[in-house]
Amino acid sequence: MIEHRPGRAIALKLGAIFLFTAMSAVIKIATETVPAAQAVFFRSFFAFPIIILWLWQRGDLRHGLEPSNLMGHVWRGVFGTTAMGLTFGGLSLLPLPEVTAIGYATPLFTVIFAAIFLKERVRLFRLSAVGVGLIGVLIVLYPRFTFGGDTVSQMATMGALMVLGASIMRGLVQIHVRRLVQTDSTAAIVFFFSLTATVLSFLTWPLGLLLNWAPLTWVNPGLEISILLICAGLVGGVAQIMMTSSFRFGPVSMLAPFDYASMIFATIIGWVIFSEVPTPAILIGAGLVITGGALIIWRERQLGLDRSKAKASSTPMGTPS
Repeated sequence: MIEHRPGRAIALKLGAIFLFTAMSAVIKIATETVPAAQAVFFRSFFAFPIIILWLWQRGDLRHGLEPSNLMGHVWRGVFGTTAMGLTFGGLSLLPLPEVTAIGYATPLFTVIFAAIFLKERVRLFRLSAVGVGLIGVLIVLYPRFTFGGDTVSQMATMGALMVLGASIMRGLVQIHVRRLVQTDSTAAIVFFFSLTATVLSFLTWPLGLLLNWAPLTWVNPGLEISILLICAGLVGGVAQIMMTSSFRFGPVSMLAPFDYASMIFATIIGWVIFSEVPTPAILIGAGLVITGGALIIWRERQLGLDRSKAKASSTPMGTPS
């Protein structure tokens, strides 16, 4: 049940976005030492107890243990964990603001996948918004299209492709969540993602030993990096709770545009900690992606209002309610 408290909702959403961005900075430091797969495990494992305690305190833990669509949760976990791993890999190779800008492509892919998998009708307005956003993504990615260059350039290209792949995976996650909310509670969705992400990321340890492949081969991180990874998990868990809680006090359509505050936080943190300054291509491209995403959010809000009016206009007796 939503309590309409917009001030609290916005504060929680902005707090969650800041913590997620700070967590990304911590992961960026840690992945200089550990592979992305190992970082995903720490992020998931140490967030899991916090989420369990939160669900228990809310009285929702029982609902979290009663999935109606178990395979839906599994696939959501596979896509979500893959997206997290690709993002962490990209963070180890690219500046934080660039990773953030490319990540804004997620709503664009969500619209595309909704048309393909959910058979949603996507009219000219949303197609145009997707086109504007994709142009922005290409502007951000273009400087990284330097195949055949030196090793640093090749690694940066790989990082950009990894983050783009993560955006595609998150688009698939959104499609699965849209399906899951029709049968399962929010508690179940949160619980089973945390569980599957922890299990799947842990499985990369024996898999790395078996394959002897560097991206999956865990290392001894040392005390300092271990502390950073544990903090990333704890901060990520708190941020996830704040994000979820924000929707108790305000509608999604009102809160969605505040996602783009992450670019401000990423720019400040990137400059202060990593001496990273966004290039003109990143700023221009991010602006176009944000414009496309904002237009999609606005249109989704209008469609939601239209659906609500249509639903409210009739009762089982066919008379206005």
